[in-house]
Amino acid sequence: MSKLKYLIVAGLLRIAGCLSLANAQRIGKFVGLLMWKFPTQPREVTDINLSICFPELSQPDHAAMTKESLKNTGMTMLEVPLMWEWPVEKCLDLIRETEGLELIDEAMSDGSGLILLAPHLGNWELAGLFFSSRYKMAALYSPPNMPEFEDYMIRVRGRLGSELVRGDRRGLGRLTSILREGGVAGILPDQSPRGKGNAFAPFFGMEVKTMTLVSKLMQRTGAKALVTYAERLENAEGFRVVVRQTEPDLDSKDAVTATTALNRTIEQCIRNIPGQYQWEYKRMRHRPAGEVNPYKPDRIC
Repeated sequence: MSKLKYLIVAGLLRIAGCLSLANAQRIGKFVGLLMWKFPTQPREVTDINLSICFPELSQPDHAAMTKESLKNTGMTMLEVPLMWEWPVEKCLDLIRETEGLELIDEAMSDGSGLILLAPHLGNWELAGLFFSSRYKMAALYSPPNMPEFEDYMIRVRGRLGSELVRGDRRGLGRLTSILREGGVAGILPDQSPRGKGNAFAPFFGMEVKTMTLVSKLMQRTGAKALVTYAERLENAEGFRVVVRQTEPDLDSKDAVTATTALNRTIEQCIRNIPGQYQWEYKRMRHRPAGEVNPYKPDRIC
């Protein structure tokens, strides 16, 4: 049954990969509108997250941002098959503008490794392809729920030579080696971490579980860090890749100080294009002991 499910999903990805960017985004917007129109879980979670993170919004502005966010979520869903199935050169041709690439050259000029933080903002799959086309790069990933899908995912994401490493002890050891060699490591920094490598830090004012991995890697390897995202341009015109400085104290040995800087870095990027963030993710579900889970108000953490 699992094999059949994989074949169906892989087939759908290949079919969707035949679309143009304009058609993929058009269909994606429609999917997003359906998620917004009906009482779906993505709409419910997006509403909760936006209420927490932007309490100053009026009701009409809140509704408009929820709608915009879900439209972008739908577009992201339909863009992924393009990034995985299109030839790499065709994907990279979608990048119309860049900003801040000189920061990477400056950060690596002394032979230091570089951690590229890529929040779930805009098209992060395209950002990964772009940087793996320019640098010796490794990216941290979590195995998919469908085991048969893992080989496919590794192949399409690594077709420019990017090395995908699991987020386990062995994988983190490999990531450390790559950074010590002066390479680039890509990390999605806004996921709720598992295990002991975390601390509670404010994210848009709410204390949430946040990874300490970034600060630990910086301390162990001397690597520097920057944050990046691929902003979706209007009217299917393509994308703009942006690179920015991180907040101070990201490499602090104090876990709360470091994770606060990490979340503040992510926040600053999100505030630039809030409609393109993945708000349907339950980022605030892990709270300090005794606090309420906002997605299940009757449950105390």
